[in-house]
Formats: sequence, structure tokens, C-alpha cells
Amino acid sequence: MSLHLHQGRGLVLAGGCAGLALLLAGCHTVGPNYVKPEAHAPDLWHTQLPGGLSTATREAALSAWWTRFDDPVLSGLVTEALDANLDLQSAVSRVRQARAQAGISRAGLAPTLGTSGSATHSRTSTEVPDHGPLTDSQDLLRAGFDSSWEIDIFGGVRRGIQASERDVQASEAALGDVRVSLAAEVGVNYIDARTYQRRTDLAEANLKLQKETLDLVEWEYQAGTINELPVQQARYSYESTAARIPALRAGLQQSLNHLATLIGRPAGAVHARMTAHAPIPPATFAVDVGIPSEALRRRPDVRQAERQLAAQTARIGVAVANLYPRFTISGSFSRQGAGTGFANASTSIFSIGPAVSWNLFEGGALRDNVRVQREIAEQDRLAWESAILGALEEVENRISAYAQEQVRRERLERAVAAASRATQLARDQYQAGTVDFTDVLTAEQALVSNQDQLAQSEGAIASDLISLFKALGGGWDPGSTIEAMPADREERTQSS
Repeated sequence: MSLHLHQGRGLVLAGGCAGLALLLAGCHTVGPNYVKPEAHAPDLWHTQLPGGLSTATREAALSAWWTRFDDPVLSGLVTEALDANLDLQSAVSRVRQARAQAGISRAGLAPTLGTSGSATHSRTSTEVPDHGPLTDSQDLLRAGFDSSWEIDIFGGVRRGIQASERDVQASEAALGDVRVSLAAEVGVNYIDARTYQRRTDLAEANLKLQKETLDLVEWEYQAGTINELPVQQARYSYESTAARIPALRAGLQQSLNHLATLIGRPAGAVHARMTAHAPIPPATFAVDVGIPSEALRRRPDVRQAERQLAAQTARIGVAVANLYPRFTISGSFSRQGAGTGFANASTSIFSIGPAVSWNLFEGGALRDNVRVQREIAEQDRLAWESAILGALEEVENRISAYAQEQVRRERLERAVAAASRATQLARDQYQAGTVDFTDVLTAEQALVSNQDQLAQSEGAIASDLISLFKALGGGWDPGSTIEAMPADREERTQSS
């Protein structure tokens, strides 16, 4: 057995270790260090807060706002959606993907180790005069290990790790945004369904009263006390109200079908639990909206935009590091020889040493790439500022809509009360013969219209409040973490 090493191996190893120590001591991270930008927000909301809203903040009330309505069906639907919605599951998968990608980036700091081996059998035959063929066979075995380690002198790998970790945080914020939007969409569709039920009930109740009026004038016409005009007037009023009901029922079916889709079920899956008509959930509780800066802190889309800017800032460092040389320490060890086992190997080869690579000329591509990454970061900064402005606008609009709809509802309540009284008076006076039937018809139509508008307004108030919760970033817990993938889902992923 013979051992082959580089000449002067002791000196080489000592010099290599000294050089490595100097390299590590001089390591620094190139590229800009990220400084979180300051979000400039007004101290208070521009829109005056209506009754029921305050500048206080309760995180728990915002995180699970649907429980404030005290409606078990609504709470159940939101909970199911947060467990089974397909878009939400896709967002969770993207978070896991980002975490795995961050793991790949972190592996760049560790050395790599590989192994290889081979076994060959050879046989030669030589024809010797007067002796015939001579044969010779040989087994050759070889096994070895190879290792390399890139020394992150200029921090390119570390910047890549920073970018990946910030990508994880951005994907987690994106997941929060999906949760916020999903919970609000379930709530609004549930309110729509209850509103359609309320409007249908009112239309059917008015239809019954109009049928009584139609029967009355038809009896009077048959008795010869009135002409045909009141009959036809009562009939078209009755048929007009009846014609509204199919559209209301269709709207109800669409809302219920969409609710089923939101909870990850086929259309029709929620009809059974919504068969009994229930009131529109009233928004009679106090709501703490906080101040603008707190809303920006809670908004997952604003947080996502800021984390994307942070990740892109780190990628500038990756691009800058590519302008500098890359240092690698590699080593290998192998044994080979003839025999029937590795222990019989006759030759061992061992090598270790540093290597350097440097792209000296790329036609300006590397520097242009730095410029590209800086411009992308500038675009991300502008996107973050745009997200802030959009968030503030959305909250202001929702506060205004919620406030003005309450004023509208109060007016409609008075209008319904007046229309109801007018209808009763008109019917009594018509039967007494003191007014024309047109007065009865006008009063009934006004009652139907105002009752329907009031039902829509009650639904709009609840929907506006849910939209306000969404605008405030309600529906998720900023401090929550994604749980590990369930075992059964992980097995299905691996098997596929």
C-alpha cells in the first residue's frame, strides 16, 4: 500500500488554515441593510365616528368579530370556511413552500459531503504461439468522499437567507389577508341571505293583504257598486308584488350556494341549516376601531407589502455579492486497488485546498442586475406606500358608509310607520266611501316599497359593519403561526 499526498502537506494545511482564519475574520455583508420605513398616518380618522364606534382597540374583538353578532349559524359558517376553504388551503401551502425554500437557502452556509464508489472486473486474453491463449482477470475497487464549503466572505448567501426568511413572513401575511377577506365574504353573504329571506317574508305578507283588497273590490264590482277600474288597479298591484318574489328567491339561492362554496362544499350544502328564516343579525354592539396607525399595524396586506420590500432589499445584497470573487474550500479522499474488498485497497489519495472563482467580464450584466434589483425594491416601496393609502381610504369609506346607513335606516323606519298608518286610513276611508281607490293603491305601494327598503337598509348596516371589520384587519391574529401539515395530508403529498 502506498499513500500519495500533496508535497509539503503540513505547510499547505497550515497555510490554508491561516488563510481561512483571515478570510473569516474579514467577512462582511455587502448591500444595503434594511431599515423598516415609517408609516405616516393621521392621528385620528377624518370621518366622524358614529354612535357605537370608538377609538379604543380590542384585539380579541377584531380577531373573531363574527362572535359579536351572537348568531350561532354565522359563527359556524365562518369557522367551517376557515377550516376547509380551498383558497385558504392554497395560501397555507404557499407558506409551507416559502418555509421549505428558506431551509434550502440556509443550507448554503453548510458544507456539502458526497460519496462515490465503483467496482470493475476486467479480463484479457493473449494468443501466445505454441502455447495457446493466456488469460488474466482483475477486480478493481474504488471508493471515496468529496466535500466542499463555500466561504460566505461577502455575505451573498446570508443575504439570500434574509430574503427567504422575509419571504416566509410575507407569505404568512398573505395568508392573513386571505383569512380576513374570507371571513368577511362569508359574513356578507350570510347577511345577504338573511336579507333576502326578510324581503321575501315582507313581500309575501303584503301579497296576502293585497289579495284581500283584490277580493274586496272584485266582490264590490260583482255587486255593481263600483266600476271595473279599481279591480284592475288592485290586480296589477297584486301581480307586481307577486312578480318580485321569484327574483328574491333566486337571490337567496345564489347567496346560499356561494356560502357552500366558501366552506369548501358543493352548492346546496348549507340550505338545510338556513331553511328556517331568521332575523338579520342586528349591529347593536359597540365597535372599537382604534386609530389609523393601529389599523395599519393590523392590516395583513400592508404587512405583506412591507415584508416584500424587506426581502427585495436583501436580494440587492445578493446581486452585489455576485460582483466579488467566491472562495471555496474543497477536499477529497479515495482508496482504490485490486482485491476482493475495500480493506485490500492499495492506494489512498487525499487532497484539500482553497479555490477562488471570479466573473471578471460579463458584459455589464452583473452590474445591470444590481440596478434591476434596486428598481424592483423601489417598486416594492411604492407598492407599500400605495397599500397604506388604500388601507386608510378603505377604513374611512367604511366608517362613512356605516354612519350614513344608520341615518337612512332611521328615516326609513319613520317612513314605514307613516306608510302603514296611511294604508290603514285609506282602506277605512275607502270602505266608508270618502276616498277613491287610487288612494288605497298609492298607500299600499308606498308601504311595500318602504318596507323593502328598510329590510335592505338593515342588511346593509350589518354588511357595512362587517366590511369595516375587514378594513380594520379583523379576522386574523397577527401573532398566530401555521400548524404543521396533518399526517394524512403529508402522506398523500408524498405518495403523489
